[in-house]
Amino acid sequence: MCGIAGILEFDRGANVDERLLHRMCEVMAHRGPDDDGFLVRGPVGLGIRRLSIVDLATGHQPISNEDGSLWIVFNGEIYNHRALREQLITRGHQYRTQSDTETIVHLYEEYGKDCVQRLRGMFAFAVWDAKLKSLFIARDRLGIKPLYYCLTAGRFLFGSEIKVLLAHPSIRAEFNRSALPEYLAFGYLSGEETFYAGVRKLMPGHWMEINEQGNLRIQQYWSLPSQSENAAGKEFHEDRAHDERYYVESYRELLEGAVSSHLMSDVPLGVFLSGGLDSSAVAALMTKIRREPIQTFSVGYAEQTYSELPYARSVARHLGSEHHEVLVTSNDFFSALPKLIWHEDEPIAWPSSVALFFVAQLARASVKVVLTGEGSDETLAGYSRYAFTLKNLAYDRLYRSVVPATFRRHLREFIAGSSLITASTRRKVSHSFLGVDGESWNSLYFDNFFSTFNQTDQTALLSGEFHDMVLAGSGYRNVQRYWAQSSGYDPLQRMLYTDIETYLVELLMKQDNMSMAASIESRVPFLDHVLVEWATRVPARVQIRGNAGKQILKKAMEDLLPREIIYRTKLGFPTPWSGWLAARMDSIEQLLLEPRSIDRGFFNRGAIEGIFREHRAQHRDHYDRIWRLLNLELWYRVCLEGESHEWSKQRSQAREVPTA
Repeated sequence: MCGIAGILEFDRGANVDERLLHRMCEVMAHRGPDDDGFLVRGPVGLGIRRLSIVDLATGHQPISNEDGSLWIVFNGEIYNHRALREQLITRGHQYRTQSDTETIVHLYEEYGKDCVQRLRGMFAFAVWDAKLKSLFIARDRLGIKPLYYCLTAGRFLFGSEIKVLLAHPSIRAEFNRSALPEYLAFGYLSGEETFYAGVRKLMPGHWMEINEQGNLRIQQYWSLPSQSENAAGKEFHEDRAHDERYYVESYRELLEGAVSSHLMSDVPLGVFLSGGLDSSAVAALMTKIRREPIQTFSVGYAEQTYSELPYARSVARHLGSEHHEVLVTSNDFFSALPKLIWHEDEPIAWPSSVALFFVAQLARASVKVVLTGEGSDETLAGYSRYAFTLKNLAYDRLYRSVVPATFRRHLREFIAGSSLITASTRRKVSHSFLGVDGESWNSLYFDNFFSTFNQTDQTALLSGEFHDMVLAGSGYRNVQRYWAQSSGYDPLQRMLYTDIETYLVELLMKQDNMSMAASIESRVPFLDHVLVEWATRVPARVQIRGNAGKQILKKAMEDLLPREIIYRTKLGFPTPWSGWLAARMDSIEQLLLEPRSIDRGFFNRGAIEGIFREHRAQHRDHYDRIWRLLNLELWYRVCLEGESHEWSKQRSQAREVPTA
């Protein structure tokens, strides 16, 4: 795991200023505290901060091929690099190191851009081809490792974090105002754009090539198999051809192979253990493979309702692991929030990111690498929203066939606004077919489970220029594009496809940034691309039973985990945010209503006051909306205005912050 950076100058005769390259790498020293390395050759400069995991002695980067015509900087792990190495040696390539990085450069030498098709792992890398005078940059299939870039008339910059680009004096940190509607809806941006004007991300499963003249080409090299491709697969001619046992046994074999490959390391490894099925499965398989006690790390809260520590302890006892725990308090949470927004470079989508940082910090004292359970829910229909939406669809078809549209609209309005309904009841009913518009997929699915501020909410909240953006549907444009691309799938597979291309990418960014903030590498065996491609072929009848998904994973783990862990109700890494918010409500409202906040012209003051007023009156539960607004404000202050990373200093101009 590393952080990479680079500069390519376009002006004839221009040379890279090595001091600027050092500055870009220094700002991400947390990603690689063990080593750094630089290559400057006229108009090109490559830099890296290294967290040494594989080949500690000779894996220093940048690394070149035999004649020095190709140079690479690489962030990630290639789990099949040893097999590739053997193949490349038989084809005449000569190695100087034992690292997976060198395998990539020889693979590029042998196959050019098609080298990415042979890689199995997580990666973002850049190869300077001195013969072609061009940079080749690629990102892994599912977006486990990040890559950002900025193209101007004079140069091209890239880096593992946005702040790396902003460290170059030619780039100013300016708000990409068009991002606001999508952020308010989903909490993240699912397309190429970022929160910064001119800064873009290379999308998962894509590569790019740029030469000295600034000619840029981007191409997708991988996507999830389509329904027709699945039907034509060698092993999947007909769903009816396979019973549940086949899927369970096949998935177990593939998952165990993925976990085994992810244990590649020359340093100690552990597991983030929530006590849920996914992380418990990884821990159980790791224990089985290594045949020795493993190290497990868990995070929880004093508020027992939200803490999964008892479940994590139960799994740790069952496996005999060396178990470690950390408790996060309200003060810990708020003190860390501005700093972690700085690490993420963008507003934090979910409160659970903060807890993830604390457990990563805990693990860093014992190991350098952790395996996690991320990715199972999106590939095996683990979230309850999938089963719920399928039932909603069925009930809605009947409801619309017998109830007139006018009555349905009036009932939705009553549910949304009546003072006769409590906030908790309103939240539950509004998710059902009674509270959503079944004729609109945005309403039935995106608004129902993702959108914090739907289009109606945004119309009331946003001021000035943003109204036109909202009316044009800009907040939903990217996610609708992925939904449209999945048109050949059945409803469940369409939801999984869209979530893998959008929601999961944001989860992985959170995983990467929060773990790297603590200088630790996180690995996600559930997202081995071969395993993911296989999982997309599993029919819905096998995936879901009643309201619960992940049936094949549950059955695949029955010989390794207790049934009370496998079949317990999913909590989903909750955070006591709503309770903590109550103790700091006045302070947060004051921050959001300060003149410097309102004067930016984004929001109507009255709409923000109304959100807090309704929340205090328990008319509506607005804790997620307040979280969204708070994070945007803190991000603006920390990342654009350069304010302190400390919450207490954030509030130095306001009243004393209440403590929980």
